[in-house]
Amino acid sequence: MAQPEEAGALRRDVTVWGSFMWGYADVGADIYTALGLVAGAAMGATPVAFAVAGIVYLLVGLAYTELASSYPVAGGGQYFTLRGLGDVWGFVCGAALLLDYTIDISLFAVSSSGYFNFFLPALGVNIHAFVVSIGPFVGVNVLWMTETLVIIAFLIAINYVGIRISSRINEVLGVVAILGQVVIVVFGFVFAWDPNLMLLQMRLQFPDMHNFMYGSSLAIISFVGLESISQVSQETRRPATIVPRTSISLVLNVLIFALAFSVLGMGLLPWQVLGAHPGDPIAIVAQRIPIIGAIAAPMTALIGGVIVLISSNSGVMSASRLTYSMSTFHLLPEWFSAVHPRYHTPHRTIIVFSGVAVVQAILAFLTGEGAMNTLANMYAFGATFGYLLVFISLIVLRFKDPYTPRPYRMPINIALKAKDDGGPQVAFPILAVIGFLGVGTILFEVILTHAIGRIAGPAWVIAMLILYYIYRRRAGLPPWRALPRDWESQQRKTLREAEEYELLAEYEAALEDKAARGGRAT
Repeated sequence: MAQPEEAGALRRDVTVWGSFMWGYADVGADIYTALGLVAGAAMGATPVAFAVAGIVYLLVGLAYTELASSYPVAGGGQYFTLRGLGDVWGFVCGAALLLDYTIDISLFAVSSSGYFNFFLPALGVNIHAFVVSIGPFVGVNVLWMTETLVIIAFLIAINYVGIRISSRINEVLGVVAILGQVVIVVFGFVFAWDPNLMLLQMRLQFPDMHNFMYGSSLAIISFVGLESISQVSQETRRPATIVPRTSISLVLNVLIFALAFSVLGMGLLPWQVLGAHPGDPIAIVAQRIPIIGAIAAPMTALIGGVIVLISSNSGVMSASRLTYSMSTFHLLPEWFSAVHPRYHTPHRTIIVFSGVAVVQAILAFLTGEGAMNTLANMYAFGATFGYLLVFISLIVLRFKDPYTPRPYRMPINIALKAKDDGGPQVAFPILAVIGFLGVGTILFEVILTHAIGRIAGPAWVIAMLILYYIYRRRAGLPPWRALPRDWESQQRKTLREAEEYELLAEYEAALEDKAARGGRAT
């Protein structure tokens, strides 16, 4: 049976706080980018758009908590789909999420530069003076583009050296960001928030259905990134204990902040002001807070630039770990699974797919000063399509692999009789079905309202499928059939390396019971 290649081992260097901050770096930063974009589309219904996306995000978070703690290996949704649905769908999910990660790198590098550019007027620099025409491309901001490329190059360097350094950067900067967010939210609601302004905008400036669907599908940007915790679970110590704790904490933390900032913003400013500042919307909100406004605005711009920077950093990590996993399972050429002999990082995937993000950033800037809008237009497709497959895989794995211990299980289940006499009952997850319908609705909105995303997203997946077919044919592997895999040995190895010995003993006992009943390997 096919096994993942032992091309090298990823080192388990991530602590409980590091695991939380990897997720927070990717998800917690997203409101800094999404608020202005969503307000420009959802208008007076901006808080409602965030609430709709937040409900879907909550269900996605519960699904990932179960799967990442049960299968703590690099790959995230791609690995879960591979186990549940086979090689082709595992690859499709990986390709969709890879699009999301590379855009994550470029989009948040652009956003980070945008927040740092808040300080340029104080230095006597006019950012708009650097807008030029390059051949047929009009309105290209060469300074902003250069800043973005420098940031991506910096992130490539620190991830190449090792996840320990990258994780420490996330941990330190993330603490500063959380404290800054708390200060802004508390002072904003106590001293400046006007509920009448928010209600007036909701009543008189509610968008039409098309704009609301576009806004709510953009709002999912605020919650994309839960994959980061599962991507780094293979480098997390005692993941079965840590992942549920950090995932649930992250879900609640991000949900509260995203809703708080959207409600606060609409009670401080007209939606038009937020929509006109997609690069630094939270700084504009902070600027309107009395008493601390003069200090809060630059502080928020600095914090925003930093936290969005570490979100981009999470994208580098996640893209590299995803492609590393795909390579070890023969979904991509084995060349990508090489681990640096000194730094124990998948250095080739870091360079290649961060390079893809560089190309995406350049192309986005060539569309003019709407670089963030261009990238955001494509961002939600990969995430929602990948999440759709993850929900299907969670349901399928409940039936195909009831023997793997699940340290956390999505709540609200219906117990179904086991297929073979004496086997474990299957807990059918009701919330997973609801989550599937919710993500499917968001994906429908993306396809209906995202002019670039509905073309570029499927085109990317199709192009990647062509590369997958060519690779499998040249490697002498069946393109459209799943390779036989010894998942039981793989799960034993994973639990042993993670030092989850109690779960390993529970798993061994379940397999012995299955063997005694003549059960087949999963």
